[in-house]
This record gives sequence, structure tokens and C-alpha cells, in this order.
Amino acid sequence: MSELNQLARQLGESLLRRGWKVAVAESCTGGWVAKCLTDIAGSSAWFDRGFVTYSNAAKVEMLGVSAATLDTAGAVSEPTVLAMAAGALAHSEADLALAISGIAGPGGAVPGKPVGTVCFAWAIKETFQQADTQRFSGDREAVRRQSVAHAMRGLINVLGND
Repeated sequence: MSELNQLARQLGESLLRRGWKVAVAESCTGGWVAKCLTDIAGSSAWFDRGFVTYSNAAKVEMLGVSAATLDTAGAVSEPTVLAMAAGALAHSEADLALAISGIAGPGGAVPGKPVGTVCFAWAIKETFQQADTQRFSGDREAVRRQSVAHAMRGLINVLGND
């Protein structure tokens, strides 16, 4: 069993125990987290929905991220992923949300944000928000795979060891 499959199963079991659902808002991973979660049989009991918001317009329209946040902080920033996670919660039936935005490469780097920079946010409805920025190495596939794994580990950590 792959690492991603193991993480998805562990997350699903934890959500099921709590009776919670998760929603994901993905940019650079393009729905890969949602794919991993829905690969698990029975995931409809704990996976609510996924938003693939690759463009800034999609982040604004689907998740309610403010244009001002995108203009000021940029798409790849902790303020943006925090807003994406809040938007995923606001536009779903989920109790827990994840957001990811990053620069998977090979292009797209900007000063201070090299290829491999990925921002994450995890949020629990009305009680908790946390953001994190990582710098992953490797090609586009490697950056995206590491991002998916980090995102799911973060969800598991937010839920704690129950």
C-alpha cells in the first residue's frame, strides 16, 4: 500500500470515529488530495467535496477569497490558503477543511517564492485555523506528491490521536 493510500485510510478512519466530514480546496495539486481520499471505499461517509481553484478567479468565485488578499499577499501565501480553507468550510457541509496553493514548477517562481514553495491551511469549523509553508525539492511531480502527503499528515495531526 502506498504512503498516500495509508494516509488517506488513516484520515478516513479518524473522521469516521468523530462523525466528521472533510472538504479540500486545492490549487497546485489539482484535485490530487480529493482523488486520494475518494480512492478509499466508503469515503462518502466522511468526504464532503473538493474545490479545484487553480486560477485566482476561481479562488474568488468558488471560495470567497478576497481580491485584495490575492493582490496583497499573492496566490501562494498563508493569508490566501487560510481564506481558501475558510471558504471551503463556508461552502460545504464539512467540519474540517484543507487548502493548498503552491509553485510546483518548473516555472512560476517569483522573488522570495522559489519553485517548490507550497502553502497549506487546515481549519475546523468556527474553532481552529493553522497555516504552514513548506519548500519541497524535485520536479513538478515530486513537489505535488510531497504536498499531498504533507496536507494529509496535517489533517491527521489536526484531528489528533483519537
